[in-house]
Amino acid sequence: MKIAVASDGKKGLEDVVSHVFGRAKTFTIIEMEDDHVKEVKVIENPGIKYRYGCGPIAVKALVDLGVNVVIASEFGPSVSAILEQHGIKRHKSRSGLKIKDALKEFLTSSST
Repeated sequence: MKIAVASDGKKGLEDVVSHVFGRAKTFTIIEMEDDHVKEVKVIENPGIKYRYGCGPIAVKALVDLGVNVVIASEFGPSVSAILEQHGIKRHKSRSGLKIKDALKEFLTSSST
């Protein structure tokens, strides 16, 4: 499973969840295997450089990476619809929360 977290920087699991999705500076991509972190990488948000449509552009990049779940503090209606269209699960998390804690929160909620 691949999980993308809208993030503020390049610190991986030690970074924090961004307060925005489409204009997040980066996305932290976490590859999971058997409930264990296999790989963590950080990508620049390709949508941030556009004046309009940054959310859908960001979603397209995540779809192309094969992401299954997106964690963010907010999802706009366009982003939500596109994620749903591609079968990508959404999980809301509090902005400013460390990514490792947001991941733990998601894994706990998805196992119940």
